[in-house]
Amino acid sequence: MTIPAQTAPADSPSGRGGPRVLVAVFAVTQTIGYGVLYYTFSVLLDPIADDLHADRVHITIALTISVLAAAAAAIPVGRRLDRRGGRGLMTVGSILGAAAVLGWSQVTAVWQLYAIFALIGLAGAMSLYEAAFSVLVAVARPERRASAMLAVTIVGGFASSIFFPLTGWLNETHGWRTTLVILAILLGAVAIPSHLLAIPAGRRAAKTSRRDDGDVRRALADNGFWLLAASFVLHSAAVAAIGVLLVTYLSEAGHTATLAASLAGLLGVLSVTGRLATTALARRFGMPMITAVVFAVQAIGVAALPFLSGSVAGAAACVTAFGLGFGVATIARPAILADRYGTGRFATIAGMVAFPMTIAKALSPLGAVLLHPDLFMWTAGALCLAAAVLLAAIRSPRRPPASQRPLSPRSVREQHAGR
Repeated sequence: MTIPAQTAPADSPSGRGGPRVLVAVFAVTQTIGYGVLYYTFSVLLDPIADDLHADRVHITIALTISVLAAAAAAIPVGRRLDRRGGRGLMTVGSILGAAAVLGWSQVTAVWQLYAIFALIGLAGAMSLYEAAFSVLVAVARPERRASAMLAVTIVGGFASSIFFPLTGWLNETHGWRTTLVILAILLGAVAIPSHLLAIPAGRRAAKTSRRDDGDVRRALADNGFWLLAASFVLHSAAVAAIGVLLVTYLSEAGHTATLAASLAGLLGVLSVTGRLATTALARRFGMPMITAVVFAVQAIGVAALPFLSGSVAGAAACVTAFGLGFGVATIARPAILADRYGTGRFATIAGMVAFPMTIAKALSPLGAVLLHPDLFMWTAGALCLAAAVLLAAIRSPRRPPASQRPLSPRSVREQHAGR
């Protein structure tokens, strides 16, 4: 496959917010967005179930509906981002998210909860990481993209640490309905004006759009795209299932509930360490190869857990190996896609990968509970190993002949100087 020529970004850096401003804005809005739209749910699960006279299983289905709604929106949202930029879409997504959380505070039946969470999933697709990274890829220089996304995810990684206790305290003080009203106001007050004012307007001529449509066709015709997509789908399935069932597995291995939760809590801390190490090493060895190595390390860690989980040291070692790659895919996938296929239709191409990934995240925990615990861990290890092999098998794209490459600014100046 030949690398497409770099195209003008949908969100020009000459707009209201340059890369540094956007990184700061997204670090805040993504932390609040994930805290309110995602992490709040687990804290309020029991009081909502009690109030609606429903069991936890039926309430938990709402979260699955949210994830599936986000998956369904991934490709159309990506196309919209490519053609119009992120300001309008992310602003409307923030409005929808705040309104949906307000609606959540007023539900009186389970079916209403399901409808609200479909809207929350749509709002997340429009305003959280997938959309934010598409904007950053468009405005940041190629050598700065990974660092920009890393900065956002490092701050965003504290969303659970902030919103788990905050939501718990608000619930104990005001009840779950008032808690959601307060959080909806917080989300709207911060995210709506921030996205409206900081994200530059995106405008693209029709001629440029038609030209960039070829990037999508080239990606779909590239075997490497399908290997990459399969790798991240398999990895997402393993990570999602481990994230949900790890505490239960460690508890069944004989550890106390507190120790099991503490060991699982290492995943969040280690994900930051893994992202930092991956970004630094990728500058020298390339993002695909480093990511493949990280996936392989995860495979070893999780596959060894059935043999070592009985001791605290063994369980901690396995969780550490797995946790180092827990958040790596979040920054690796957009970086690899942008480097391989350019930025002209980045959001559309990224959405095509995000769609099956998100479905895998939603369904893999349901499938995992049907397996024997040890078999589940070995299966997760096999998925991580397969993801590593697929990623390592991707060949670097061919670069166009020198005569077809766009001239650098320096070459243009030298040509003009010679005339």
